[in-house]
Amino acid sequence: MQTTRKTFRENMKALEKELICESEMVSVAIDRSVNALKDLDVEKAKKVVNDDININKKRWEIEEQCINLLATQQPVATDLRELIAVLSISTDLERMGDHAEGIAKIAIMHGNKPLIKPLTDVFRMAEKSTDMLTKSLEAFVNRDAEAAKAICGEDDEVDKLYDQVYRELLSFMIEDPKTITRATYLLWAAHNLERIADRVTNICERIVFLVTGTMEEIKTSNY
Repeated sequence: MQTTRKTFRENMKALEKELICESEMVSVAIDRSVNALKDLDVEKAKKVVNDDININKKRWEIEEQCINLLATQQPVATDLRELIAVLSISTDLERMGDHAEGIAKIAIMHGNKPLIKPLTDVFRMAEKSTDMLTKSLEAFVNRDAEAAKAICGEDDEVDKLYDQVYRELLSFMIEDPKTITRATYLLWAAHNLERIADRVTNICERIVFLVTGTMEEIKTSNY
């Protein structure tokens, strides 16, 4: 029994490393996709799109390892919650990769037409989202439910930035209908980043579930 327990813990540590690797891949994809849009670099954007398959593969590898542990170790209680959390977190990370890929595809559609505004707030959204992502994985590794709850509260900043971008782009469209297509592209990019931050909150809710055994929607905002 002791040997089985030791084997399970070793496997969980390996899974944690795989999750961190997947999250780092996602962070790189987000950064590259936003920079591709800023620089109107179609080739850089195409690389993000092509590299998304690697994030997908990582998710599938993690899922396969979890299924194998479920079948061979028959985990119960906290151990089972750990595996469920890993499966859920890995899926959310893969979806974040899809959002980054979406931004890259927007950069490709935008082409070489000039941006209608600097991407200052979009970059702030990207930086905040990736910072939340990094901290959420640290909270997972440390089994820190309080840190996870605090990270959820940071989603407000991303939401506010998104609303600011939305209002500004809407004003461009109203003032000059010729900007509608380009403004819409930037709005889609900002929306992808807003969704990435939302998926970080999903991860944090799973961390709370892992630590406490209670599944709950964490609402910390008055925004």
